[in-house]
Amino acid sequence: METMSENRRALIYILIAFTFSVLMRLIWVYQFQDYEQFRFNDQLMINTNDGYFYAEGARDIINGVTKVSTDLSGFQSATSQLTAFIAQILPFSFESIILYMPLFFASLLVIPIILIGKTIKSLEVGFIAALLATIAWSYYNRTMVGYYDTDLLNIVFPTFLLWSLMWAIKTQEDKYLLLIALDIIAYRWWYPQSYSLEFSFFILIALYVIYQYIKKQEFQYNLLVMTFMMFAMAWTDGWIRFGIVLGLFIVLKVNRKLVVNYIYYIFGFSLLLFILLGGLEPIWGKLSIYTFRNNTLVTGENLQLHFFSVMQTVREAGKIPFETFANRISGDSITFILSLIGYAWLVFKHRVMFLGIPLIALGFLAYSSGLKFTIYAVPMLALGIAFLIVELSNKLNNITVKYGLMTVLTIAILVPNIEHIIAYKVPTVFTKNEVNVLDKLKTIADREDYVVGWWDYGYPIRYYSDVKTLSDGNKHGGDVNFATSFALTHPQEEGAKILRLDVEYTESKFNMDKNNSAKSRTNIANMILDYGLKNSNDFLLSLQTDLKLPKKTRDIYLYLPNKMMNIYPTIALFSNLDLMSGTKGKRPFFYISRSFKQTGNSINLGNNVTLSLATGELHLGKQIVKINRFVTTSYDKSGKLHTQIQKADSSSTINVIFMRNYNQFLVVDNSVYNSLYIQLFVLENYNKELFEPTILTPLTKVYKLKI
Repeated sequence: METMSENRRALIYILIAFTFSVLMRLIWVYQFQDYEQFRFNDQLMINTNDGYFYAEGARDIINGVTKVSTDLSGFQSATSQLTAFIAQILPFSFESIILYMPLFFASLLVIPIILIGKTIKSLEVGFIAALLATIAWSYYNRTMVGYYDTDLLNIVFPTFLLWSLMWAIKTQEDKYLLLIALDIIAYRWWYPQSYSLEFSFFILIALYVIYQYIKKQEFQYNLLVMTFMMFAMAWTDGWIRFGIVLGLFIVLKVNRKLVVNYIYYIFGFSLLLFILLGGLEPIWGKLSIYTFRNNTLVTGENLQLHFFSVMQTVREAGKIPFETFANRISGDSITFILSLIGYAWLVFKHRVMFLGIPLIALGFLAYSSGLKFTIYAVPMLALGIAFLIVELSNKLNNITVKYGLMTVLTIAILVPNIEHIIAYKVPTVFTKNEVNVLDKLKTIADREDYVVGWWDYGYPIRYYSDVKTLSDGNKHGGDVNFATSFALTHPQEEGAKILRLDVEYTESKFNMDKNNSAKSRTNIANMILDYGLKNSNDFLLSLQTDLKLPKKTRDIYLYLPNKMMNIYPTIALFSNLDLMSGTKGKRPFFYISRSFKQTGNSINLGNNVTLSLATGELHLGKQIVKINRFVTTSYDKSGKLHTQIQKADSSSTINVIFMRNYNQFLVVDNSVYNSLYIQLFVLENYNKELFEPTILTPLTKVYKLKI
């Protein structure tokens, strides 16, 4: 009767915590549900770029599209497969499903956390921890409504694994052996990068077995745990691993004595299989992308070329301040420090909680390797502060005062996180007007055509326009980004030629034999060698000549959004270097002012930048320079762009552009002014032999390449 009562309490706590998590995530929906620019197809759009990768894959599965490697669709990902399954059985729109999936699945985290509380015989600890963990900054940010990504289950799976390991060690019941293995298989299916975390759990169990062996304690059951984990972790197809662990479990239930007698041999075989299948190779492979970053990416090929590393521009892979680190895990620094104390106390009282260390360790990688990892430490430190609250409250004899204090302290740790949720008004990836352009482009471009934009926009472009792209959130190495960066930041003729070259070389690689050395080389290296040159500088100079281009096999569209203006200097970094030596070039001058004030004939552009209309001089701090030209752009009522150019000092390299309808000034040098992006997007001054306008709107402009 007592057990039933505890189970009933656990269920009630789970339902309350789950409902709380859902309601907190609906705040964002409430804030923006009436904002028309965030809606498309009668639903709010998602707010993460990567989500469009999985959305494209799910859409392709539903449509029965047979994909090949050239499409880069996410149709083979677990997220896409789960989404397609849900979309086919539920009577909701596809847009609604991808929008609300994080709300439901991320809230499932409350289940393993409360079950962990049950494991240490304190449901209150689990309940308080569940309330905090589901709305903690980093967990909320990466699982909010619209944040359609793998993170919606990335913490749920390992927390379930932790609970099943704890319960297995505590009860030594055989059913948990199968549960552990199935969780690992499912987690790997969902998120292949789970390998390192799984291995960390395995190492801790192995250390415990060694301890038991030294102390001459019984360890056969824990050796069984390791065996099931090893088979489940083997680097092979998930169905094969499922068959192995299920078969072993059946044999164990039918003839336990046989398995126990040969457990050393079975474990040895699982370990050998693990190693032979390459199990030791990928353990830190994925994490090294974030933890080991070089200034440049060097490719080993016939030419030693240096490329700018994209990791230098990704915020989630950079070192973060302690306050940000603490806030993202616990809501504020004080709660974070108390959580550490509470977790240490929790481990001291319940040694099995030491198994949570891998999650905390991975979360702490964020302090030096970027905010991406903080999400992993959230459940464990939530348990730490919850344990501290419950233990302190339990020291009070009066039950009313006890639960009163518990409630007050719980509210105190929740409030900073709730305030963050209310203030965290993250926009959708694109606005409705921007999506309308891509939706229209879908009716113009063929599925085999390329739409070239910066890699940030790759996934949404493919989802809404159903075309190909050169780069996206997964394919964006320095070698991939070089050609697009070069095209956008150089004159039109050079940009047009390298776009045609890069697309045709990308396509030709798909048809190459795997043993062809050209398949492993970067596109730019193949171009240099194919044109009989020995270095990248000679090749790039040849783009200014009458270079013979490869045969055109498909159309290319150039996607130029206004929002690209904000990242122009970052885009320039990828091509503003000598590929032969890795030496960075002189940084182009690019300054945007959206907060300015005119006083008489002087315009203060902020940051000690002032423009004198009377003299045509620009004051850059204490430096005074003449301007080459002053350009004003404006749209008439019909939406046509008009440009007025006032020449000043032709010997100057600095230009000022006033984009009247955007209410912004650009101060740029000649290299930026003459770049493809500025000429085509800002001025609509396109070379009619190279480009033709396809869709022109103030927010987004699409041009078709004619060569």
